[in-house]
Amino acid sequence: MHIQIVLFDGFDPLDVVAPYEVLYAGGTASGGSLSVELVSAEGPREVVSGTGGLVLRAIGALDLNQADMVLVPGASGRVGEPGEVPEEAVGAGEWKQDEFIPVLLGRTLTTELPTLLGQAMDDPDTTVAAVCGGSLILAMAGLLEGRHATTHHMGLDMLDATGAHAVSARIVDDGDLITGAGVTSGLDLGLYLLERELGPRIAHAVEELFAHERRGTVWRAQGPAPAAF
Repeated sequence: MHIQIVLFDGFDPLDVVAPYEVLYAGGTASGGSLSVELVSAEGPREVVSGTGGLVLRAIGALDLNQADMVLVPGASGRVGEPGEVPEEAVGAGEWKQDEFIPVLLGRTLTTELPTLLGQAMDDPDTTVAAVCGGSLILAMAGLLEGRHATTHHMGLDMLDATGAHAVSARIVDDGDLITGAGVTSGLDLGLYLLERELGPRIAHAVEELFAHERRGTVWRAQGPAPAAF
């Protein structure tokens, strides 16, 4: 299995590095059954994060002929509710440090990324995963209508507003769409992906290596609905 993690200007480094390290370790523990790389919609380039100008390198282009799974991170910047950000700022001008997170997420819609993600969502052989604000990129692109997903708790209302079924859970598994909540959930998402794709023994070995116990129940639309407490 090959996983491509997508970088964009202003991405959150922890959303990227946490699942990358977990998945890379899983590939090693499984004898190469899984591989992971950093890509961008534009191809190989240095991509500046929204955290102190930290730079990661995309070594290739997002390629749906190569990727079995595409993972979308969120953004890092100033915290602001969508209604607090001037509407004209979204999609306008060049990216710069210290932007509002909704602006950074919105500007991805002016790139080729939404088209590529739409193709991935339409492909039954491709799984799409997202951490934190990555779910909002998918939602703003109109790709999550009717789907169950989670994101950072500050963005759950926005998920609902786009027609998605927002779930306040650490990880939500909606079949070929798997989403994680706030930034540190990238660790838990990575471990769950290892368990789902390679089995619990590989996931447990990586969990022990990283000294991190996966948090929370993975939510799925299965079983009886809970009664009110």
